[in-house]
This record gives sequence, C-alpha cells and structure tokens, in this order.
Amino acid sequence: MASEFAAAFNSGQWGRLAGLWHDIGKYSPDFQKMIRSATGLDGHVETVPGRVDHSTASGIWATEHLYFKGFPISRLLAYALCGHHAGLADWSADQTGRKALSERLKNTALFDSIRYIIPADILQQTLPQQIPKGYDLALWIRMIFSCLVDADFLDTERFFSAENFALRGNYPSIAELLPRITEFMKNKQDLAPDTSVNRIRRDILEKCIAKADTEPGAFSLTVPTGGGKTLSSLAFALTHAVKYNKQRIIYVIPYTSIIEQTADQFRQIFPAAVLEHHSNLEITDESKDNAKSRLACENWDAPVIVTTSVQFFESLFAARTSRCRKLHNIVNSVVIFDEAQLLPPEFLNPIMYALCELKSCYGVSIVFSTATQPALGPQPSFGFNGMPDIIEIMDDPVGLSESLKRVDLHHPVDFSEPIAWENLAEELADHPSVLCIVNRRDDASNLWGLMPEGTFHLSARMCGQHRSAVIREIKECLRTGKQTRVISTQLVEAGVDLDFPVVYRAMAGLDSIAQAAGRCNREGRLQQRGIVRVFVPPSQSPPGTLRQAEGVTRQLLAEKVADHMAPERFTRFFTNFYWLQGNRLDKNNILGDLCPANEKELRYSFRSAADKFHLIDETTQVSIVVLYKGSPELIEQVKSHGPNRFIMRQLQRYIVNIPRYQLRPLLETGAIREINGMLVQEQSALYDRDIGFCHNRSALYEPDELVC
Repeated sequence: MASEFAAAFNSGQWGRLAGLWHDIGKYSPDFQKMIRSATGLDGHVETVPGRVDHSTASGIWATEHLYFKGFPISRLLAYALCGHHAGLADWSADQTGRKALSERLKNTALFDSIRYIIPADILQQTLPQQIPKGYDLALWIRMIFSCLVDADFLDTERFFSAENFALRGNYPSIAELLPRITEFMKNKQDLAPDTSVNRIRRDILEKCIAKADTEPGAFSLTVPTGGGKTLSSLAFALTHAVKYNKQRIIYVIPYTSIIEQTADQFRQIFPAAVLEHHSNLEITDESKDNAKSRLACENWDAPVIVTTSVQFFESLFAARTSRCRKLHNIVNSVVIFDEAQLLPPEFLNPIMYALCELKSCYGVSIVFSTATQPALGPQPSFGFNGMPDIIEIMDDPVGLSESLKRVDLHHPVDFSEPIAWENLAEELADHPSVLCIVNRRDDASNLWGLMPEGTFHLSARMCGQHRSAVIREIKECLRTGKQTRVISTQLVEAGVDLDFPVVYRAMAGLDSIAQAAGRCNREGRLQQRGIVRVFVPPSQSPPGTLRQAEGVTRQLLAEKVADHMAPERFTRFFTNFYWLQGNRLDKNNILGDLCPANEKELRYSFRSAADKFHLIDETTQVSIVVLYKGSPELIEQVKSHGPNRFIMRQLQRYIVNIPRYQLRPLLETGAIREINGMLVQEQSALYDRDIGFCHNRSALYEPDELVC
C-alpha cells in the first residue's frame, strides 16, 4: 500500500506510516472471523462479537508515538486514520459531539487490548522528524486521507473483485494524446472556410501551443466568445503536460447543460481517454457509461477528466471518503476552468486559497479560460488574496478583442425607465430571427406568452432532455435560414453555440451582457456588425449577487468609453463587484474552519467545512422527475422493480428543480408523489410541452386523467 502513496505525491514517510498503521486495529482475536464473515462464510460482519474499531485504534497509536518538539504532528495522521471509513472529523465536539476526533482519541483502552499481538514490523517504524514544510496542513491532511482511502478501496477491490480491478487503468498516456489533437485540429482547419474569424482562431491556437512551454503555474486565457477557447485551451494543456510530465488534464465546466457537448467533442479526438463525471449523464450510449468509466469516476485515474464545478470544488473541500478519494489524482495535473467568470463569489476566497495551494505545493498548473476574465489577482484594498502571478496566454488581449469585434452594443440612456413586456414583444416580433435573454424564469414564460406562435422558449423550467431537443431544433432553424425567435434565461450564455443577427439582453452583470453578445454574429457572416440591445425589464433581477452585479454594470455603462466590451472593462467590473462582496467572498467562514487561529494545535473542522461548502443550496430547492417523452416508461420501471443505477441515471435527464416552498401544495393535491425516495410528477398538465414545469397548473387535468 505504501507504493500507492509514493505514486500520488511526495509524502515520504507520512504516507508509508498511514498505509501501514491504518489496519493496526484489525489484529484482534476476532480478525479472522471478521474476514470470514465479510466473505459470506460466517454470517454478517456486523454480528461478529469483539469487532475492533480499527480506525480509532490506529489513530490512537499514531497519537501516542508521533510527537515532535512539542508539536502534535500525530494529529496529521490521526485525522486520516480515524476517518478512513467514516470520513474526516472535526477536532472539536462543538458541532459533532462524540464523533469528534478529540473525543474518539480518548478511548485509549481500545488499543490496550490488542497492542501485544500486532506484528512488530508494523509498529517499529522510523518516525518523521519534521512537519511538512510550506504546506497548508488542512489540505495536506485531505491529500493523505485521499491516498489512504483510495489505496484501501483498491486493495479491497483487488481481493474481493479482481475482475473490476483488472478494468482499471490501461489508458493511453498524455504523450500519446498530443499527436491526436494536433492531427484533429489540422483536419478541422483544412475543412474550415477561409474567413477572418477562422484565421483569428488559427492564430489563437498557435499562440496557445507556443505559450505551453512556460513554466508551470497559473494562466489566464482571455479570448472573446467564438474564438475557439475550448479546443485551444485543451491543446495548451496537453502540450504543457507533455513538456512538464503532468499526469492528466481536468476540464472544469460550470453547467451540466454544456458539459456533455464538451466531453463529446473531446471523445472525437481521443475516444478511449475521456472520463465524463457529473450527475446528469445520459447513459443510453454505452461508450459514455460502462464498468470502466464508473470505476474511473471513483478516483479520476483517466488521463482526461471533464467534470463540473460542483464535482471539483465540493470534492476539494469534502470530508466523505467517496468524494475525497479522487483528490490525490488532481496532483501534478493541468486544470482548466472554463467560463472562469462563473466561479461563485460567495466561495471565492476558499476556492482561490485552495487553488494557490494546489499550484504551489502539488504541481498543478491552472488555466482560467473565458471571454470575460474576472479580477482574480490579489486585491489588498479589500483583503482578497486571490491568485498572484497569473500569466496571460494571449500576447495582446485588447487587440484580439478588437479584431474579433462582431457586434455593436446599444443600451438605454435612462436606466430608470423599464420597457413593458408588451412593448418589448412587439419590438422583438419585428425581427425575423432574434434571441432575447431575461433574468428570471417567470420573465421568460411571461414574455414568451406575448410572442407570435412558433417562438421558442428556453429556461430551467424545462428538463435537460427537453432543453437539448429545443436547442437542436433552434440550431437547425438557424442553419437553414428559417425564422427563429427565442426567449431564454441566461442558460444559453455559456457554451451554447447559437448565432443570431440580433440579441436582446435584460440588464445584468457586464460579464453576462458580453456572454449574450457572444450569441450574436458569432461566425462573422453578417455584412455589418450584429446588434446587441440591452433593455431594462419591468421586473427586478433576483436579490443578492445578481442585483449587485447589475448595479455595478449600470455605473460602468454610464461612463463614456469607446468599447464597453474591452478586457479592461471586465477587470474594472469584477474588481468593483468583489469589493462590494467584502466578507461575503467566504460567506460561510470556511477558511475559519480550515485555517484556525492557532494552527500549531491542528484543530480543524473538516466535517463542518464540508457541510458548509455546497455550490447549490439544496435547502432552497427540490428536484422533481417530470413527465416528458421517455420518462413515464422509466418511472413505471421504478414503480414495478424499484430503483437501479441504470434507470436512476437516465431519469437525471428528466429532472427540474423548483423552489422548496412550492412543494407542499403540490404534494397535498397529489400533483406530485414520492416514489422510492424520489418526487415524481403525477398530473400531466403540470408539464407544458413549450415552457416546461408549471407549478400553478396543479388543479388542471387532462381529459384522460378524469376517466376511471
């Protein structure tokens, strides 16, 4: 097991000791009986008398034998050892009571009964003579914990499920992948029309490849929307990884709505090397989800990982074994954050703190890729440490922005005068093809209801399967030159490749306006520039960060400048926006849990920090499986045979999240019912074929629902 740690990162004796000591407690008189019961030979393991809490026993041993110059470095291993089944604990009992590490380590009698039957070669080890220098110890503990947990899982799998263990690994190396993307991009360029936009995209790719020779560190890739950032950033990452012997590429995407198209694009280049890991994976395609890919999701041992911000960051701050076991495979990788402007501001301080540590101590190169680069450098004026020394990959982002300028931005002179929905609908109807983006789902449905027949609607009221179908239809209409009017929420602003001659955008953050502009004249085919028109809607944007971002934008748009979409304007926008947040850049005080005032005592609150770090607030919304296309058949299978992994993963495509306050009346009227732990739509009238889930239609029934 020690080799598992050495391969992960340079933990030296620490990893070896954790690997050896974690099973100390298993050397009890009942250990063989426990093994027999676990293999089904002797009853259920929980019924075996005298079973030893080996997690706590190993932690106690480390605590007794690892104390260096008055510093309790024993706790560094005790956290991982005691938590390798139940997860990392808080030190203090304030939040978790007897589950706290300080409470568990008091049970020294647990170890006394078995200390004399443990093999000497396990106990008699050379001890480390110093603490890890230059590391944030909270993340270092989580890394040791990840190594230990993954090694433990793999050893168990090797013993109990050799066929699964044999499926692991055997991926092509990073060095083997580089020629494939080189060939793919050459073929793509050869087939592309010789337009000014495509010539600029070719130049962006060349600059990314050239800059990949730069020493590992933090990078920004500032390229206007439509400039080919996705594949150019991948080419940078692979070239950089080969040059500096990095283990893997991790591509982090903010929305599940765009992750699938990115993963599919990567699979075209290297089919057997890409792991797609998120909660919304459609598994009708066996190549996307099979035994090998499911195993790789457990610990991210594939060379190319495509995942979500939720998966990446919540794993980075997790305490549970299942989520933490992948952490050590982030070490010595290249991590690309697509649409980096969407890093959540309320968690920005702990996120940047962890990313700085990954860069400085674990050999991770980081790329922030976006058209609207956030101000992630240090801002001492309001206590934002950020990420120092970010290197821009593009030589001249300002010049690039000007050369790829394909739209003219129009905004109101008076931001206090909203336009009525009826007037806006009339204005939009004058355009044969137009995209209008609003801030709220209610706004989208209200405006759509005033539009001519045939107008498309897109919002999170629609399940993923529905949205994907509508986006495909919109793209086909645009391709064939048909009249195409679309009313959408901001879900089209990141990664959805639409190309309209005219785009309307409700007042929002400057970054959102720029992302909306990226759906206008995207390919530069118009004889003149496209039109992006900002309007003030009759409804307010949601309170909190969205409304604050809008306020900053109003101030910036009121200034007379040549180009509101220039890169320096986004630096100004984000600097002002982050300043407004103040302490809310770590709203749950997660750094307080992981960076205690007296770090020498190592009093960390791992469980509490993990409980606080959720990018999606599950307390305010609830997931409903809706009735759309293939979902009724899947629901019937769950009713008849119970849930299984295959069906439940398919049902992810038919989920809509609603505010939790809407749930109770829907349950009381029978419009929604709980089936095997999931909430399922019962009345078909609740789901509209055009706009999705409508909670206020629960009193309506289709005719066939009234027939007994």
